Amino acid sequence: MKKWISLVAGMALGTVALLARADALQVRSMAASCAACHGTNGVSQPGIEPLAGQSQDDLRKKLLDFKMGKTPATLMHQLAKGYSDAQLEQLASYFAAQKR
Repeated sequence: MKKWISLVAGMALGTVALLARADALQVRSMAASCAACHGTNGVSQPGIEPLAGQSQDDLRKKLLDFKMGKTPATLMHQLAKGYSDAQLEQLASYFAAQKR
């Protein structure tokens, strides 16, 4: 019985780890679409706002403001509307963790 419980617990932990890895890969894939303007991993060229290393809270607010139309933009308001609030939170977290 103990072996069975250990096996089930191990499988559950493995599944959680696999899902976390898949989620991290999905967030990285979403972030790759930002590279065209904001550079690889959010490290942009002069003239474009860098995303890397900004505060997660600031990035989340900016993204949500674009999504809700509170901040005027050429393109960002349309792009932000394509993501759920949870995805925008994930993107903010991803870019906040990147080095400038």
